[in-house]
Amino acid sequence: QGELLESGGGLVQAGGSLRLSCAASGRTFSRSSMGWFRQAPGKEREFVAAISRSGNLIDYGDSVKGRFTISRDNAKNTVYLQMNSLKPEDTAVYYCAADLYSTPQTMGVNPDGVEYWGQGTQVTVSS
Repeated sequence: QGELLESGGGLVQAGGSLRLSCAASGRTFSRSSMGWFRQAPGKEREFVAAISRSGNLIDYGDSVKGRFTISRDNAKNTVYLQMNSLKPEDTAVYYCAADLYSTPQTMGVNPDGVEYWGQGTQVTVSS
């Protein structure tokens, strides 16, 4: 069993920044790849970023490359998503995810195979 708890969402103007955090508890998430996905109203779930357990492998969705940065602190069982140069189209509910057997690349390709999901945090970017 495990739990992922996201925080840091909110309302920000276009061009601004937000930092999301995902605190993991209940299991050894330090051995898992962890990532972020998002879903906007009326749209499909979209891969945002993922990071391997050691942090040496990282993958980003095309729409956020160069603007978002994923990182993790295994001592705190926490993964972060630094979001810069935010655009209105970044508005969505952002979900944290973790999976022991996925790589960052496979998390993006096969999100249905990801084992653990958080409840989500709303990010709204105003124009």
